[in-house]
Amino acid sequence: MDGANTTGGGDLILAPFCTYTLTGAHSPGGSGGPAGLPNITTPISMTGLATEITRASNAPSFRIIEVDGPSQFPAAQGQLTLTTVTISNGDAGLGVGGGIANLGGSVTMTAGAVRGSHASYGGGIYTDTALTMTASGVTGNTATVNGGGIYRNAGSVTLLAGNMSGNTPNNCAATTPLTAPC
Repeated sequence: MDGANTTGGGDLILAPFCTYTLTGAHSPGGSGGPAGLPNITTPISMTGLATEITRASNAPSFRIIEVDGPSQFPAAQGQLTLTTVTISNGDAGLGVGGGIANLGGSVTMTAGAVRGSHASYGGGIYTDTALTMTASGVTGNTATVNGGGIYRNAGSVTLLAGNMSGNTPNNCAATTPLTAPC
């Protein structure tokens, strides 16, 4: 992923039916804490087939993915596209976005999931800009403050034909009234 960021983006094909287990943080992350994968600062797509990226249960706390935009890093234009990939067991501790923290970029997920992750806001996903999920699930995530599943700080959230359930204390929350069906 570092190489894809360096060259202006790229398409990463993940091994099908594989679980990638992260045992430590790769990057210090932005304002919300460390991330297991390199911060996404360019257009990157990750395609799997029943592929999972998870934090090892005995690993220190870190979110799985951070997508950065100009608000975090002036030159960043992070755009993440996930297809048939599950993100699980992220733990941002007191930070935001246990599974995915979208801090000024954009995230599109198709036929994937975010589950079993923890943070203060957005246990599963925290977003500042654009989040689009199609036929994807956000389940079993926990926030200590708000937005167990998704916390929308700003921007838009579009959910199409997905499963949003079992998140604590709620499935979705926002700083302003939600316009998305969650």
